[in-house]
This record gives sequence, C-alpha cells and structure tokens, in this order.
Amino acid sequence: MKPMSATKPTAMLQVEVQYAVSADRLPTPKQFHRWVDAVLNDNGKEREVVIRIVGDAESARLNEQFRHRPGPTNILSFPFEAPDAVRTSLLGDLVICAPIVAGEAHEQGKTAEAHWAHMTVHGVLHLLGFDHIGEQDAMLMEQKEIDILHTLGIASPYREIIR
Repeated sequence: MKPMSATKPTAMLQVEVQYAVSADRLPTPKQFHRWVDAVLNDNGKEREVVIRIVGDAESARLNEQFRHRPGPTNILSFPFEAPDAVRTSLLGDLVICAPIVAGEAHEQGKTAEAHWAHMTVHGVLHLLGFDHIGEQDAMLMEQKEIDILHTLGIASPYREIIR
C-alpha cells in the first residue's frame, strides 16, 4: 500500500501526517495539528513534526530495530538532533500504531479520539525531552499530559492520579 500523506500547516507549526495503513476512524491532520499545538503552544516559534500512522508489522519492526523490544508498541518517538551548524525547526518524528491505539482505547474504556490525543501529546513531550524512566520524571510527564489534555477537554488518562 502506498502511504498517503497530508500536511496541516500554519505560519509557525507544520504537522505532516503519513497514513501507512487504512483503518476506521483515524484522526485527521487537523486533529493531529490541534493536539501538537496544544503541547507546543510556542507563540511564534517555528516547529515541524512528522506523524506516521502504521500497522502492527511496521511498528514491530521499528520497535525491534530501535528499542530492541519484540512486537508492536503504541507510539515511538524519534527526536531530531541536527548537527551544530544546521538550523532547523524539525522536532522529530512520531510513529503511532493504529491497531494498538484502537485496542488500548477499547480496553481502557476511553474514546478513540481521547486515546489518540493522549498518544500524540505523550509523543510530542518525548520529542521535547520529557521521559518517564524515573519515578519523578514519570510524575512530571504525567502531570504535563493531564494539564495539556485538560486544555483540550479530555479527562486524565491516569485513573490513579486525582486532579
């Protein structure tokens, strides 16, 4: 299947969305743009993000290659690190596995849109350098996710955190 691609530009934020799979109810480029913009909220800074929507096989291959873990995963984040002499507005790439996100949304009793938004926010925070390896880092990142999702009208994805 030939991937479809769509870009939703504004003067300062470009979000390129590549659809490498066909599935019901995938978010639109406009939705992805809104979710990325909610994280960045850069007030004039130029930024670019590429989001690729994939199936299980591509997700598994990338997960094995870059994280050395078997099987597909919900999201992979690839921050772009330009050489010192290169100026770029590219933050990096997100690879989101459509079947995993759909399954997780169903299992967790969330709407598909809320889970797609959460995965997008989570991935962009990784592109900005946030992580959840240590307990304090995880708490900080989760709180950022909760706050950003709240601005989008989406409830906390973490049931154990009371807001």
